[in-house]
Amino acid sequence: MKAYALHGVNDLRYEEVDIPEVKDNEVLVNVQAAGVCGSDIPRIYKTGTYSFPLIPGHEFSGVVEMVGQKVDDKWSGKRVGVFPLIPCRKCIPCKSKRFEMCRHYSYLGSRSDGGFAEYVAVPVWNLIELPESVSFEQAAMMEPMAVAVHAMREADVQSDQTVAVIGLGTIGLLLCMFLVQAGVKNILVIGNKEFQKQQILALGISADHYCDSRTQKIEEWLAKQTNAYGVNVFFECVGKTETINQAILNTAPGGVVQLIGNPASDILFEKNIYWKILRNQLTVKGSWNSSFTHDSGDDWHYVLNALQEGKIAPERFITKKLAFDQLEQGLVVMRDKTEEYVKIMIYRTDYSYVIDNKISI
Repeated sequence: MKAYALHGVNDLRYEEVDIPEVKDNEVLVNVQAAGVCGSDIPRIYKTGTYSFPLIPGHEFSGVVEMVGQKVDDKWSGKRVGVFPLIPCRKCIPCKSKRFEMCRHYSYLGSRSDGGFAEYVAVPVWNLIELPESVSFEQAAMMEPMAVAVHAMREADVQSDQTVAVIGLGTIGLLLCMFLVQAGVKNILVIGNKEFQKQQILALGISADHYCDSRTQKIEEWLAKQTNAYGVNVFFECVGKTETINQAILNTAPGGVVQLIGNPASDILFEKNIYWKILRNQLTVKGSWNSSFTHDSGDDWHYVLNALQEGKIAPERFITKKLAFDQLEQGLVVMRDKTEEYVKIMIYRTDYSYVIDNKISI
């Protein structure tokens, strides 16, 4: 099969590799669509993975083509999304069904072979069956959507609260989509590109609720929007000291600062920032990955239900569609920022008509 194998830092090769062997409790997924995550860029070009060679890609969907000896044959031919975190199911968090906090997890695309390949071996436990109404490209976005939903639910956002979001990459924009869908009326959004503003307006958030940090001072703008009181919940989707400090400074007494952004470097708190946390009795929370328990109430089923009911349209954020053998074009766009993008999606080459005709699969 064809796959993108990472042989070392900045050594990604599109090459022929063996189709993975399927273990007793695994299935072989024929990949149909795969999204490129922002974390794939440093993983491929700067930091590497936990071992080499390894096939990256953790946002993907496909069809079950083969099942292991201990897997119910009913999975054969099923259209599936894939939860990429493989928990040990033995540690204390796992026993409490907090699998996203597993102490000994593996992960498709960073610790084991992922979705930038024609086929992937996946534990059957990690599958979620797709109804016909959910396209493969929508399903390939379920992982980042579930991350956004997880943060929203961890913060326990109420519809009458004032909420701020800073950082409008894929997660930040998806979070805004779900906040709108959840009926939150007062959403204040901070970005730094006209392209981001247009995405926000398309979600139904008004222009006067968008702050362009290039031309407006964030603290002054938020003070005006909240009568200098601050917001109830502040979502930080960047992962930098500057934006975390802004979140803490502009959250109302008793409010929640929800951290989502992966840190770009060390995070430092100055004394006055620390005092703000203490004196305003803020809750500063982390949010990592998403809940996947096979229960109807987990984050992945929340997303699936919203897709089934037509309440969300994540494909609006797919700004570049590429054939499978064109992945490196998308990686370069994201690495070098040669054009504006939200989500770049690759499709199997036999679905190249998707790109030509701009339709969903």
